[in-house]
Amino acid sequence: MNAFPLSAAELTAAERLVREALDEDLGNVGDLTSESLIDCDDYGRVNVVVREPGVICGLTLLPLVYRELASEFSVETRRHDGVKVTAGATIATVSGPLRGLLTGERSALNFLGHLSGVATVTRRFVDAIAGTGAKILDTRKTLPGVRLLQKYAVRCGGGTNHRMGLFDAVMIKDNHLAVRSRRSGDQSPAAAVRAARSYLSERTRKAKIVVEIDSLDQLPDALCDSPDVVLLDNMTLDELRHCVRLRNQVAPAVGLEASGGIRLDNVRSVAETGVERISVGALTHSAPSLDVAFDWQNGDSET
Repeated sequence: MNAFPLSAAELTAAERLVREALDEDLGNVGDLTSESLIDCDDYGRVNVVVREPGVICGLTLLPLVYRELASEFSVETRRHDGVKVTAGATIATVSGPLRGLLTGERSALNFLGHLSGVATVTRRFVDAIAGTGAKILDTRKTLPGVRLLQKYAVRCGGGTNHRMGLFDAVMIKDNHLAVRSRRSGDQSPAAAVRAARSYLSERTRKAKIVVEIDSLDQLPDALCDSPDVVLLDNMTLDELRHCVRLRNQVAPAVGLEASGGIRLDNVRSVAETGVERISVGALTHSAPSLDVAFDWQNGDSET
């Protein structure tokens, strides 16, 4: 059983994206190359093979791609999403009409390569901070329309999802404070936290409240009204350690999150400062695609 099943919302997003990918490739005409060169009654089989080590994600989309093309396809998965594999590993086998195998090849590999790339980068960050007690989180720096699947890939890599969107958490950033200051003259993080809490209470809504600061002198004010999390933006290691010490003294229930400038070569040092959360936009906006390919058992591939 897949340890990372798609939620209902993620499955709906996956089905939509598969349809959009195939529509984009086929247009109103179809696959001119395969239809002009391959007999409609030719059948074959391909192994889906990983050319480099990584973490697999996107196998659940393979049957969606080929189901959209025809009912005759058989998809046998050899691994599960979230599993580490070595170079050369066969992760699935797809059998069916050769025309359709060729037609769906690029869409299937695009999904597998991109999502596996996100999962692989995430696992590298997670492994880098192992034993520190901190968690790696994603951000909203995602591709439009692909956010649910990119965040699914982060989970497959061992990361933790931040808020999904603007709708499921209050996150008070510097621009919110700046605009608020222009209207009321009040740029206090604590006052913004109180206003957000009042807004949620009046509407009987429950949501975490996160407030972002970028200087040490904002921290006492940010902590005084006990938000769920204070996000520490682009702070040095010494500044992060100072924030952890003060938080532990005056508001131990408040979580601390480091963000900005987080890389694989410094993420462990950040985790060792004592923050509980580390958010990394690069998990989704900069992950290189994992090299995944079709090895043809009957017929040749042109992509």
